[in-house]
This record gives sequence, C-alpha cells and structure tokens, in this order.
Amino acid sequence: MKASSKQSEAAAPGWLTLVFQLSAKPAYLRVKVWRRLQAIGAVSLKNAVYVLPASDDALEDFQWLLGEIEKSGGEGAICEMRLLQGMRDDEVRALFGAARDADYDELAKELQAARKPKGRDVEGETKALLLRARKRFAEIAEIDFFGATGRLRVEGLLAEMEARVAKPAAKAPAEAPRAEKLKGKIWVTRRDIHVDRIACAWLVRRFVDPSAKFKFVAEKDYRPKPSEVRFDMFKGEITHEGDKCSFEVLLERAGLDDPALAAIAEVVHDIDLKDRKFVREETVGISHVIAGICAGQSNDHARIEQASPMFDGLYERFRKTRRR
Repeated sequence: MKASSKQSEAAAPGWLTLVFQLSAKPAYLRVKVWRRLQAIGAVSLKNAVYVLPASDDALEDFQWLLGEIEKSGGEGAICEMRLLQGMRDDEVRALFGAARDADYDELAKELQAARKPKGRDVEGETKALLLRARKRFAEIAEIDFFGATGRLRVEGLLAEMEARVAKPAAKAPAEAPRAEKLKGKIWVTRRDIHVDRIACAWLVRRFVDPSAKFKFVAEKDYRPKPSEVRFDMFKGEITHEGDKCSFEVLLERAGLDDPALAAIAEVVHDIDLKDRKFVREETVGISHVIAGICAGQSNDHARIEQASPMFDGLYERFRKTRRR
C-alpha cells in the first residue's frame, strides 16, 4: 500500500462506491469478493454497494476487484460522489468507525485474555502473542481511515504488554503534571467527539482551566504545537493507557484525587470501553443521554456545552452520596 496516500485519506474529498452483481458461478467468488472488501476496509451501504473514502489507493483497490468480478462473468461500476444519497458525511464516517471498532474490540479481548497465560513458557507466549497482535493491529490501522476510538484501547494494551516483555529496570516514576501545569493550553482531539472526549473536555473546563480552548482535528497523526495538548487520540499526551480510558488518565495527570470524579471515571470507562468493569447503575442512562446529544448535534463545541450540565449534575450526585 502507498502509506503517504493512506495517511491523507481522512482529508480526501468525497467517496468512491462500488456497485456490482456477481454471476452464479463460481460459487467461491462471493466469498473471495467479501474477503477482499474486508481487507481493503470498505463498508456496505446496502447489498452489493460498498464505499471507501475517495483516494488513488481506493480507486486502485476497487478497480482490481471490479476486474476480478467481470472476469468471472459479473458486472459492476465505480462511482465517485461528493455526497452519498440519503446520508451525511458524519453518518458514513460512523459506519467506518463501527467496522474498525469491531476489529479493535476483537483484538483487545485477545490481549486482555493474555494477561493470564495458561502455559509454562509465559514469556514466550507473551512475545509470540505480541508479534501476532502487532501485525493484526497494523492491518486494522491501515484501513482505519478516520481514527476509530477502539484504536486507543488496543494501543494502551499493547504498550502494557510490551512493558511486561521488556522488563525495564526499576526507576522512580516521573512526576505527573498537576492541574496548574495544564493551564493555558489548547486541547486538541479528534472531531466527532463522544463520551470519553466529551467527559475530558468537561473535566478540563470544570477543574483544570475554565478558559481552556478546544480544537477538533481530522488527522490521525496530528502534530501539536508547543501550546497544545492532544487527548484521546493517536500518540496523544493524554490518552488510553493499559485498560484505562483517557478520562481516567487525565484524572491522574491532573492530580485530581476526588471520589466523585473517580465515580464518574467508572461510568465513562464502561461506556467507552464496553467491558463492564464497574457496572454502575448510572451507566446505562448516561450512555443514552450522550448518544442522544451526539445524534442530534454534529458540532463538537455544542456537544460539550450540552453535555456539561449533565456531568455537573452527576458530579454533585456522587459528591453527596456514597456508593454502597
């Protein structure tokens, strides 16, 4: 694959669609086409209609596949569109995000299960799994055109596993930045924010820097300026670590030792990672509210403004009550 063009796909205008009809024979062609569509990262809009972000690589992949279909007696066409009929761009991006999140989730479960190796050669098992997982992660990341949230979870688990394999010499932990050191920063994250990023933004505004500014970007490999802090994004300064979501990491980095905030972190963790680690009674309701805000509001700044009163109320509830 051409890495340079893959990296620019998120910013490429428009979409490519492949519409095709397969012949009845050979029978294996349907499976072959489906596997190839999965490998190149295409998502289905409807039966036999698949889409990719417009790019030279996407056109090449679809052309190759269409050639195979036509050689086997089928037919089809490739179309380039600015807008897909009946769908907003953010809705199409969400389809790609859901597809890649499913891939990342499968890999994350394998990595979590590996925390308790069953064989005698624990180190050997871990190293072998790490090699397989890194390869699979690279394959998913190659077709993760819009930076799915699940990527951060897997990166954290891989980093944790690599640390176990490396067995670094013991050293004093670096001093975590306190809230004061995080003031005056521009906070940068991926656009189309959801629960973890929304909660982080609320936490920053409420407890770190009331005048904090936020910047939402499309680039997966965004390079920050000296005055910027990236959160909940690829290579971010504050992002997933191990099985911790970005909100949990931000609490630690800002030195916010508050039981009410820790309770909110448990809610955010379970919604974001979907691993039912804490199972608080408030989680389902908060998840529905966040989903409703995101469905009705595409502007990221507005999502923060609409969700902040909810987090204010949740904080007051946890501050005045004690979990039984």
